[in-house]
Amino acid sequence: MAGAPMLDLSTIDLTQVLVSGDEVGRINPQSGAMRHLDHVIWMNPERTHAVGVKHVRDDEFWVEGHIPGRPLLPGVLMIEAAAQLSSVLFRHKVGEMRFLGFTRCDDVVFRGQVVPGDTLYLITHELDLRPRRFRSYTQGVVDGKLVYEGTVTGMVL
Repeated sequence: MAGAPMLDLSTIDLTQVLVSGDEVGRINPQSGAMRHLDHVIWMNPERTHAVGVKHVRDDEFWVEGHIPGRPLLPGVLMIEAAAQLSSVLFRHKVGEMRFLGFTRCDDVVFRGQVVPGDTLYLITHELDLRPRRFRSYTQGVVDGKLVYEGTVTGMVL
């Protein structure tokens, strides 16, 4: 666990769109309220690191009930958003389009709050890659502060 963002986001153009929301929707099966990756803004040439965006809106399904009067993005949705970014990275690198399922979340730490109006920048780093499985170290950053980190594992099912 790093305790600090693994990438300096100030070195990346946070306004660019490398993989659009429409393309994310074609790559990943999550849709509607379960799509938590708005778009991807950056991947390194080796396709081992990526940065994605989730704009946290005040009309999302969890806002009313996840702490009334003080809505907080549930941690499980941060993990889901990071896993969706990791899937996009895996698919871009390997080209595998069969269904991916998530098999593990390890060493997850929540270090800050994410609330409606925030932009959650998601960072993923490939730790292990096989033809049918990946393991990625993931982070979430809001306003330059690390708010989430953990490892996710996905597998072709």
